[in-house]
Amino acid sequence: MNLHRGLRTRCAGAKGTAFFAACLIVAAPALAMPTFQEVRASWRPSDAYLVDRHGEILQQTRIDMKERRLDWITLDEMSPAFRRAVLSSEDRRFESHRGVDWIALGAAALAGGRRGASTLTMQLAALLGEAPSPRSGKRSLAQKMDQIKAALELEKTWSKNQILEAYLNLVIYRGELRGIGAAARGLLGKHPSGLTEPESVLLAALLPSPKAAAERVARRACALARAGRPASACASLQQMAREMFSAPPQVAPVASAAPHLAQKLLRLPGERVATTLDARVQQLALDVLDRQISGLNAQNVRDGAVIVAENASGDVLAYVGSSGAHSQARLVDGVRAPRQAGSTLKPFLYGLAIERGYLTGASLIDDSPINLETSAGLYIPQNYDRDFKGIVSVRTALASSLNVPAVRTLALSGLDAFYDRLKALGYEGLDEDAEFYGYALALGSSEVSLLEQANAYRTLANGGVSSPLRFAPEQPAGNKRRLMSRASAFIISDILADRAGRSLTFGLANPLATRYWTAVKTGTSKNMRDNWCIGYSSDYTVAVWVGNFEGDAMWEVSGVTGAAPVWLEIMNSLHAARASRPPAPPNGVVSQQVQFDPALEPDRREWFLAGTETKLVRLLPSGAFAARIRYPANGMIIAVDPDMPQAHQVVLFQSSAQGPVHWVLNGADLGAAVPLKWTPVPGNHALVLVGEDGRPLDEITFQVRGTRN
Repeated sequence: MNLHRGLRTRCAGAKGTAFFAACLIVAAPALAMPTFQEVRASWRPSDAYLVDRHGEILQQTRIDMKERRLDWITLDEMSPAFRRAVLSSEDRRFESHRGVDWIALGAAALAGGRRGASTLTMQLAALLGEAPSPRSGKRSLAQKMDQIKAALELEKTWSKNQILEAYLNLVIYRGELRGIGAAARGLLGKHPSGLTEPESVLLAALLPSPKAAAERVARRACALARAGRPASACASLQQMAREMFSAPPQVAPVASAAPHLAQKLLRLPGERVATTLDARVQQLALDVLDRQISGLNAQNVRDGAVIVAENASGDVLAYVGSSGAHSQARLVDGVRAPRQAGSTLKPFLYGLAIERGYLTGASLIDDSPINLETSAGLYIPQNYDRDFKGIVSVRTALASSLNVPAVRTLALSGLDAFYDRLKALGYEGLDEDAEFYGYALALGSSEVSLLEQANAYRTLANGGVSSPLRFAPEQPAGNKRRLMSRASAFIISDILADRAGRSLTFGLANPLATRYWTAVKTGTSKNMRDNWCIGYSSDYTVAVWVGNFEGDAMWEVSGVTGAAPVWLEIMNSLHAARASRPPAPPNGVVSQQVQFDPALEPDRREWFLAGTETKLVRLLPSGAFAARIRYPANGMIIAVDPDMPQAHQVVLFQSSAQGPVHWVLNGADLGAAVPLKWTPVPGNHALVLVGEDGRPLDEITFQVRGTRN
């Protein structure tokens, strides 16, 4: 160590002499240099890549924000014009020297250090050491000696091509752009292989001063152009330089087809994460959604999301979290964002009722106004079209998405049982207890995600067996769980595939009708804030959501007009050359020809759970239905307003009875049980519905609070 110090001191005194160069070599200690293979192996782009199942890049996402690096570029991938321009600019005797250009070094010494003498090998040695440059921009004598020694060591084990390739990948070009890959993309928007002669000269002119102004870079480029005699005029180089540096460098990603999934899966710079996605299906979903949102722009629609999955494997083939340029919140992931479910939960409600033997597809159910007592007051459901269809079968009620029959079915099946079924299906957004949602749960008052919807419907497609969706090939398939009986799942699928069954609401010609077998359901949330279309074929489940992330309502857009066209086009493409056939009937179901009396619906073949089949479905006479008090609700508390005239305060007694029945209030007969206006009296009251034989048919109690005028 003392020997080196002494030699360095003597070298310093010999500056400008012939002894100087040789002295540097002897004085500098030996340096251990990495191999070319080690340097290349340690290179990490600042970006990470999401690739599809075939290795095609889906998404390029920046992870490291310190500097911009792209993939390592080999010499063969660089324009020959660029390689020539760099050698002309930085090291004209590169091929002949062995790491140090002694002629240039001597000339620099004679010029008092005003002229640069670093070879590409010396510059590479400095880059490998990554020592920060001094503020003056000049290296100390000791640093220069180390650089020369390192360059000589490199030339012993590295080829010239390896040195040039590594230098062009490691050097800073401008700002945060490191390497020719980032420089060519960031400044010129192209791959290094496509650099022209003028572009190459400009990039080479940047190397001595990466922060230089456009005019200075252009002057240096003009000097290089004259030396190399290319067919380019100085004026055009000046104009090109001004355009190149007119805006901050922008490295456009090579692909940006799955940003939301990339956000979930990409973590480390340089990594390439394989997914189950299929680039063709992903691009299809992007394009179809883009066209649909464009067409709905005038109806205040900005956002949408799509997910496509294979039924058997659970592999996700497409994951589109946003409508992109149409959206005002494109960073929101619409696949995972919670939105109101609308009618999309009905298949699981009817599946539960059929599975437990409460209903069959041929059971008749009343689609007429209903008032239901809840802890928050009366719940009065309405149909989507504000119309009521009267007595319909369960098949028609589900396929045509009628609301009141669904609420009646929930009352029959039990709120807790339905809530538990939804939780088992993976609807984790149900974070309140069942009572919080109440009867409105049948109509989708809860918030769910498109991801949850897709896998729940995939469970139906798989005959009631659930398993997790997969996003990566190495992801385990996950445990399979039977959540519904195969028989009930089959019957629900058959209903959702029934074009005639849905015609009552949607007609026969609509985007839900396919030329091949599919089962599908739409849904529209309150005030048209969300609409859905989710369905499956024998092979695929496609789920679509359309709405606005900000929550404002769409204008006259339903699931059929908003989400369904996207679903149909994607499904048609998936089955363009692939058949989809209905599932085979499982054990435990039987097919039976059914007749209705009266002929409320045409005769048809219906599927039943074994033991529940019937040939004739007969509607009981209206008087045979149990008479009930519809209003007031049992336990209701009614408040008298002392500031309102007494004549304007009445309670309307209503019943479902038809026939000679009477109202009896607190033991007093009030007459025939037609809608009756009663002036409220403070106190506790007992209201009884009495038949013509004097027997009570229904009884409720209620309370009136306040004082009368």
